[in-house]
Amino acid sequence: MKRLFILCLLLCLTGGLFAQEAEAGRKKIAVGVGAEFNMNSRENFAAGLVLGFLFDLPSSFAVGVNAVYSNNFSGIQVIEPSALFRWYILSENHTGLFLQADVGAYLIFEDGEIEPLFMGGLCGGVRLPVGDKIFVEPYGRVGYPFVFGVGALVGAKF
Repeated sequence: MKRLFILCLLLCLTGGLFAQEAEAGRKKIAVGVGAEFNMNSRENFAAGLVLGFLFDLPSSFAVGVNAVYSNNFSGIQVIEPSALFRWYILSENHTGLFLQADVGAYLIFEDGEIEPLFMGGLCGGVRLPVGDKIFVEPYGRVGYPFVFGVGALVGAKF
């Protein structure tokens, strides 16, 4: 019953994604890759790699998925797959300042064992266009259980 409820909720939230009429020349899908400095470690800090996919919704909203791989170089590795919902604060063309909510899993790999946890966070940043297709995105995020992360993405819109 719980799985059916979650499936229905996801369908309700994403059902309108494909009902949009494409505007001439408007790119709606963004793919980005980047680096992050975060607190995915018991002590000190970790370095991370980020891969993200976003789909622009009407107005100033976007939905997507992110994956962060972090390593503290002392035996702890973390993978954070998450879904995201983004709001571009002062813009309707999906550039500029944004706020983002993330929810997903937090998988800790340590001493040959995997410990799964729930992950939730808030992210803020700015999307800076570099031409028509390319963008740069510096950001900062806070949440549980990683505490904080600071990074930048470089991406393209299709």
